[in-house]
Amino acid sequence: METVRFDELDLEPKILRGVTEMGFEEATPIQTKAIPLIMKGGDVLGQAQTGTGKTAAFGIPLLQKIDISNKHLQAIVLCPTRELAIQVADELRNLSKFMHGLKILPVYGGQDIVKQIRSLKSGVQVVIGTPGRIMDHMDRKTVKFNSVHTVVMDEADEMLNMGFREDMETILSKVPEERQTILFSATMPKPILEITKKFQKNAEIVKVVKKELTVPNIDQFYYEVRPRKKEEVLCRLLDIYDPKLSLVFCNTKRQVDELVSALQGRGYFAEGLHGDLKQSQRDRVMNSFRNGRTEILVATDVAARGIDVDDVEAVFNYDLPQDEEYYVHRIGRTGRAGRCGVAFNFIWGKEVYKLKDIQRYCKTKIKAQPIPSLDDVNSTKTEKILKRLSDVIANEDLTSMVNIIEEHINNEDYSSLELAAAFLKMALGNDQPEQTIDFGDTGAEDGMVRLFINIGKKQNVRPSDILGAIAGESGMPGKLVGTIDIFDKYTFVEVPKEFASEVLSAMEHVKIKGKEINIEPANRKQ
Repeated sequence: METVRFDELDLEPKILRGVTEMGFEEATPIQTKAIPLIMKGGDVLGQAQTGTGKTAAFGIPLLQKIDISNKHLQAIVLCPTRELAIQVADELRNLSKFMHGLKILPVYGGQDIVKQIRSLKSGVQVVIGTPGRIMDHMDRKTVKFNSVHTVVMDEADEMLNMGFREDMETILSKVPEERQTILFSATMPKPILEITKKFQKNAEIVKVVKKELTVPNIDQFYYEVRPRKKEEVLCRLLDIYDPKLSLVFCNTKRQVDELVSALQGRGYFAEGLHGDLKQSQRDRVMNSFRNGRTEILVATDVAARGIDVDDVEAVFNYDLPQDEEYYVHRIGRTGRAGRCGVAFNFIWGKEVYKLKDIQRYCKTKIKAQPIPSLDDVNSTKTEKILKRLSDVIANEDLTSMVNIIEEHINNEDYSSLELAAAFLKMALGNDQPEQTIDFGDTGAEDGMVRLFINIGKKQNVRPSDILGAIAGESGMPGKLVGTIDIFDKYTFVEVPKEFASEVLSAMEHVKIKGKEINIEPANRKQ
């Protein structure tokens, strides 16, 4: 189905500003169908899985109805788990960032109920919570439903599976009858339909049926990459695979701009494409990409519409897409015209579950890969240079060059082998790091070295002090510094292996909090 941009959905300016600030331009299929329908005010029954953007699908219309001047509770969102309640609350806060005076509160078991009661008494317009904890507040009379005009049940089938049916029905029976009831569920078992019949009035059904899509001729890999290391890993993969043309997908306009600046700063021919560009700018960027002047195009999903370039050899999902269908559209831009393509995905933490959903949906296999080291990058570059040299030796007349080299070597105190090695070093680039020292197992994650510093909490040391000292003294970008663990009398900090020697050398006579420190590689047992 055709999707629409958020600025075409007749949203309140403050909410549209929140959506824009989050970097989103285009509504997902479920948002395109559900938002206009929910905004009409009637009851809605939606069938959608996690990862389709359903939170914004009910969240945006819900926020449109909130009267900020009214400090009473106006909307309730029921969720099966505390994790989902927190996640929904976070997304609604981001969407309502510019609705000053709006209060949103997640309530769930395991959190101090006294704090929740204090917050509720101060005036909250939207409560997101698990049925059990909302029932607790009903029993204590700390929530009053008189002004509630909207109730949302998110992942209703999961709430039923967890035994919340009775609580759900009790809550719905206590909310004013003149309300809007919205129910989202991945499946539609009989109990869901019974709840719908009992508590919704002529509910409109919204269902996004996913197409069966396949991804032939494309090798797909994923890398577990911390967000702050994505840029470095992307550059290593670009250097190793050296694709003729690459597409890099980000979920937000801001991320596109930041990544393009970073890549250009590292010497790559990269350009960005997103919805804020004028048509003339889009045309210039696309022409540059088509004729090969731009080798790396960084884009959002909406901006990438209409990219039809046969020579794209690699697609990078710098951010996993919101919707599984988008994944297929993204990577389908490589492997065109019978060629083989390759797709790389960066994930971290819970995104592994989203990746599993994508694999199930696409009926495809996405293989795990280790993050390439700098040595891997250098080896690949060396192989490519030596291959080019072999081609030149086989196909070119080098007589005049041989004469120049012979004359030069006869007048200098070094061998032809040393001269060839110097040429290779120059070809690899001056920014190639020296051979990294093997610090052994310091207890750090792969690619990092864990360092010990003899200063800690008793000297009032904060992570920013450690980060500032390392970045300031060694010149290494602060974003490359890994985990910082501060204890009473000492601190552990992780830095990339290739920078460890420089950091140790630069920090030799440094003072932190007025104390001259000692820094050394950590022992595994520490």
